[in-house]
Amino acid sequence: MNEMSQITGWKLKSPLKKSIRTREEIHAYILEEMDDEKDAKERYASEKSAEAFGLLPKNFNLDTFLVDLLTEQIAGLYDPKKHEFYIADWIQPDEQRMVMSHELTHALQDQYFHIEAWARAARPNDDAELARESVLEGSAMAGMLEYMLRDKGLKLRDLPDIDPSAFVGDLTDTPMLKKAPPFIKDSLMFPYFDGLRFSLSVLKTGGWSGFDAIFAKPPANTQQIMHPELYRAGKVAPPIKVDLPEGIPGSDWNKLEENSLGEFGWMEVLKQFSYDEPAEKVAAEWDGDEYATFEQKDTKRLMLFTRTRFSTSEGTSQFFADYSKALKKKHKQRTAEQHGPQELSFEASGDRVFFHCVAKECITLEGGDAKQFADWIKKLGWPPSANAAATALLTLPKADNDVPSMRPMQHQ
Repeated sequence: MNEMSQITGWKLKSPLKKSIRTREEIHAYILEEMDDEKDAKERYASEKSAEAFGLLPKNFNLDTFLVDLLTEQIAGLYDPKKHEFYIADWIQPDEQRMVMSHELTHALQDQYFHIEAWARAARPNDDAELARESVLEGSAMAGMLEYMLRDKGLKLRDLPDIDPSAFVGDLTDTPMLKKAPPFIKDSLMFPYFDGLRFSLSVLKTGGWSGFDAIFAKPPANTQQIMHPELYRAGKVAPPIKVDLPEGIPGSDWNKLEENSLGEFGWMEVLKQFSYDEPAEKVAAEWDGDEYATFEQKDTKRLMLFTRTRFSTSEGTSQFFADYSKALKKKHKQRTAEQHGPQELSFEASGDRVFFHCVAKECITLEGGDAKQFADWIKKLGWPPSANAAATALLTLPKADNDVPSMRPMQHQ
C-alpha cells in the first residue's frame, strides 16, 4: 500500500481492511454483488437486448455463465462498500503482489474519489458506465505496470507506445473465457486494455495527478476511451432518442429497455457478422445512438428499434453497406427482399426487418411491421420509405378478384 501510494501520489487516508477468501467465498460474493449491481429485471433486459442484436445465442443463460466466469477470473478485489481488500487463497505467491498492486490502486482511488458512486452516476447509460469502468480498471492496470517497472527505474510515461499484453500476457487464456461468446469476452477485456491505453495517454500528458481532472470530468462514452484525443478535445456526441410514435409497438408489448451501444457496442455488433478491421473503422464514425428493445407479453418475441448518428454522410453510407451485409448474415433465411437507395427490407422467420439511412442517421426495426416503420419515419420527419410503402401494399387484404400490381417500385 505504501509503495502504491508513492507511485500514484494518493496518500492513504484511513486504514484498509484485508482478508483472504476461498473460491466458495468469492462465488458467494459475486452472487451478492450481481443482485446489488442490477436487479433480475434489468439483467434480463440486458440479456434480451444482446440477444436481439445477435451478440448472444438465443436463450443463453447469461447470469449462470457470468457467475462461473467471474469465479474463475477473480484473483483479488477491492470492495468499495466495505472498504476491504480480498485476495484469493489459490493465488501463487509470485502473483500476489501484482494482484495487490492493481486492487490497492482501487483502494486509494476510493479514498479520494468514492469510486462506486462515481461509476454509478453514469446510469442508466450502459456505454457511459463502461467508459467510467474503463478509467478505473485502466488506471489500476497502469498502477500495476508501474509497480512492475519500479525495480528497473522506469515509469510508464517515459516508455514509447507499448502493447499491454507484452506485460500481462493473454488474460483470455482460461477455460471459461475460451467458451465465452466473443461479445462477453470483449466486454470483460475492454475496461482493462482500452482503459489502460486511455490511462497511458493521461500519464504521458499529466502524470498521476492528471487523473484528478479525469475523475472530475469523466469520459462521456466508450468513444472517448478508444480515442483519447476526442476526450481532450471535449468532443461529445449530442443526445439522440429513438423517438417512437405513441402506441408503438402496442399494448401487448413490454418495453425491456432504452439504452446506448456506443462506439464499442456497435463495433461488437459489426464484428459479430464481419471482419474486425472494417468494423473498427466504421464504428469510429459513430456520433450517438439509442436503441429500444420490446418483448411481446405472450410469445416472448423480441422487437428491436435502433437509431444511430454518424459524423459524416460518408460514414453513414459505409455503415449502410456494412450493416446491410451484417443483417443478411444474421438473418440467413430471407424472403421478400427489397432494396432502395440506402434502404433494405426483408422477411425472416415471419418477422420483417427494415433498415433505412438518411443524411447522417440510420434507423432499423427488427420484428415489427411496415406500418410501424412508416409511422416512425413520419414521426422523425424523414421522407417516406419506399420499401415500407411497398411492403404495406403487398400485405394489404385483397378482394376476391383483386390482383396486386406487379409494376416496379419507383424510388425518389
